[in-house]
Amino acid sequence: MIKKLLSKTLSKRILKSLQYPSGLFGASKKRVKTGYNKAWIRDNIYESLGLMAAKDIKSLKKTYYALFDVLLKHEYKIDWAIKEKPDAAYKYIHARYCPHTFNEFYEVWGNKQNDAVGAFLFMVGTLFREKIIVFRDLDDLRILQKLVKYLESIEYWHDPDNGIWENEEEVHASSIGACLAGLKAVTGLVNVPDSLIKKGETALNTLLPKESKTKDVDLALLSLIYPFDIVTVQQRALILKNVEEKLVRKKGIIRYFNDYYYKNQDKEAEWCFGFIWLAKIYRDLRNEEKYRYYINKTHECMNWKCEIPELYYGGSKISNKNTPLGWSQALYLVAVA
Repeated sequence: MIKKLLSKTLSKRILKSLQYPSGLFGASKKRVKTGYNKAWIRDNIYESLGLMAAKDIKSLKKTYYALFDVLLKHEYKIDWAIKEKPDAAYKYIHARYCPHTFNEFYEVWGNKQNDAVGAFLFMVGTLFREKIIVFRDLDDLRILQKLVKYLESIEYWHDPDNGIWENEEEVHASSIGACLAGLKAVTGLVNVPDSLIKKGETALNTLLPKESKTKDVDLALLSLIYPFDIVTVQQRALILKNVEEKLVRKKGIIRYFNDYYYKNQDKEAEWCFGFIWLAKIYRDLRNEEKYRYYINKTHECMNWKCEIPELYYGGSKISNKNTPLGWSQALYLVAVA
C-alpha cells in the first residue's frame, strides 16, 4: 500500500515534469538524446489520460489547446488531404512536432498514423461528455469537422498506415478502431456521416482478432479495450487471452513476435506499460486478482525513483534510456486512480 501511494504521488510529479510551457508533452525527458523529447500527438493523448486521472484539468486543457494549435498551424495540410486522398506519406497529418514551435519534423518517419487522429477526436468528444470542454471557439470546431472529412478522404477503414508502433504500412485493427471510436465520440458535436461509422465497423470486425495481415496478436489491440471500448465482449475476451498467453514476459509485454525495436539477440523488448494496460482493463472488469497481479508487476518495473521505463531489453534487467516514458507514468495514474 505504501509503495502504491508513493508511486502515485511521484508519478504525478514525473508526468508533469515532461510537460513543456506550451502545454505539449515530450514522450520522455526533455533532455533525452533518443529523440523522445519531441511531442507525438498520440503520446500527448495518452499522457493527458494521466492528467485526467490526477484531476489536473487546467493542465489537461492546456495540452488540448496546444494540440488544436498544432492542427490549426497545419490546417493547409488537412485541406490538401481533404481535397485529394494523399498519395505520399508526407501529405498525411504528421505524428511528431516541436513542442516549442509546433513545427513538423520532416525526416523520413512512420508518419502515417491514423490512430493518432482518431485518438484526438475520441478524447475531445469523451471529455465533452464529461463536461470538460477542451475546444475554445469556432476555429477549433472547424478543425474537428475537417478531421472527420480527413478520415473520410483517406478512407481510414482500409488505409494502410504505420500504426501505433510506427512500423511498415499495413491496415491495422488498432488504427481502424481508434478512428471509429473517435468518429462515434464526436457525433453530434460535428457532422459525422453514418456511412463512415458503418464502414469502420465492418472493416474492424472483418480484421479482428488480428491486428493486421502479418500480426495475429499485438499489444496495440489492448487500445481497442481501453481507452476506446470499441470491441464486443467476445472480441475483448479473445484479445486478452491472446495477449496474456503469447506476449507476456517477465519485465513487460512484447509488442508482437519478431519485434526488432531494441531486440536483444533473439528476444523481443519487454514493454512496461503492457502490465499497466492489463491492470487498468482488469480493474474495469472488476477482476481484483488479475488487477493486483499486474499492478504488482508494474511496481517491479519501476526504478528507485518510481520512474517507469519504456522497455527492458528482452530477458534482461536493463531498461532503455527512454525512462521515464510519459505514456507509462500516465497509464499508471489511470490504473491506480
